[in-house]
Amino acid sequence: MAVYFLYAMRRVNCPTCGIVVESVPWAKGKNQLTTTYAWFLARWAKRMCWTDVAQAFHTSWDKVFRAAEMAVSWGLKHRDLSGITAIGIDEVLWHRGHHYLTVVYQIDAECRRLLWIGQRRTAMTLMRFFHGFGPERMAGLRFICSDMWKGYLKVIAYYQQKGRLTAVHLLDRFHIAQNMSKAIDKIRAQEAKSLKAKGIDVLRRARWCVLKRSENLTEAQEAKLADLARHNLKTYRAYLLKEDFRNFWEYIRPGWAEKFLDQWCTRAMRSRLEPMKKMARSLRNHRELLLNWFRARGHVSLGAVEGCNNRLKTIVRRAFGFRTFRATEIALYHAMGDLPEPDFTHEFC
Repeated sequence: MAVYFLYAMRRVNCPTCGIVVESVPWAKGKNQLTTTYAWFLARWAKRMCWTDVAQAFHTSWDKVFRAAEMAVSWGLKHRDLSGITAIGIDEVLWHRGHHYLTVVYQIDAECRRLLWIGQRRTAMTLMRFFHGFGPERMAGLRFICSDMWKGYLKVIAYYQQKGRLTAVHLLDRFHIAQNMSKAIDKIRAQEAKSLKAKGIDVLRRARWCVLKRSENLTEAQEAKLADLARHNLKTYRAYLLKEDFRNFWEYIRPGWAEKFLDQWCTRAMRSRLEPMKKMARSLRNHRELLLNWFRARGHVSLGAVEGCNNRLKTIVRRAFGFRTFRATEIALYHAMGDLPEPDFTHEFC
C-alpha cells in the first residue's frame, strides 16, 4: 500500500531577504523524496544496479539517480583527504570510439578508494586533478603509480621539476606486461600470415600458448608449445623473451634489477624481432620509473590500481553502461569513493 505525504510549504516575504520558502527537516528544496527515503535508496544503489533498485521499491530510475547524486554530493563535501601518501593514475575505456576516463585512486595499504574521475585522458585532465588536490596534499605524496601514457608522464614530470611533487614515480607492472603481450601477439599474427601463404598452419590455435604464463598452460597447450619450439619460430623466440623478463620482478635490490634489465634489452635488440625491439626501447626510455617499482615495494599495494579498474568495469557492466559522463561519475564515486554518510537514528540496510 503506497503512503503519500503532502505538505504545502509556506512562503514568507522577508523585508531583508525577499521571498523565501519555509525550510523543513524531512526534505530539501523542491525534492519530491524525503531525506530519509533518499538515503535509503542511495544505500541500496550501492548494492544493486539502479534499475533493480527502482523496480524493487516501486520508484523511477531518475529518483534513484537523484538519491545517489545527493549522497555523492554530501560525501564529497565531507570526506577526509588528509594522510594520502600514494595514488594510482590510469585511464579506462568507457565509450566506443576511444573515449577514455582518467581515474585517480588512493592506493595506501590501509585505504583504497576512488579519489577523482575526469573526462578524457589528456594532460590537462590530470592537471585539473592536481589543481583541485592542492599543494599541501601534493607535498604529502610519497608514491605515484601510473602507466606509460605520455600525457600523464609529462604532467608528473612537470610538477616534479617545479618542486611541487617529491613523490617517487613508478610504472604499473600490469601495463608493462600488457604491452609485452601485445608485442608477442603482433609477431604471432605476422608470422602466422606468412606461414599460411606457404601452406604451413603450425601457428593455428597457438595464441594463448604464448600469451599465458608457463605454469598456467594446459597439457594440450604445453604440447602445442613444444611443437612451436621444434620449428624454432619467431613467435617462440618472442615467448622465451617474455618469460625471461618475468624474472625482472623477482629481484629485491634495484641495482641487480637494473643489470638484468640492461642484459634483457640487449638480447631483445639483437633478436631481430621489431615489436620486441620497440618494447626494449620503451623500457630503456623509462628505466628510472621501472626501477622505482622496487623502491616502492612493501610501501604501497602495487596491484591495487588494476584491482580498482576491474571493480570499475564491473560497475559499468552491471549497469549495461551509462549514456552520460555525469551518470558514470556519480555511480563510480558512489560505489568506489568510500564516501561518508550522515548519522541517522535508524539504518535500514
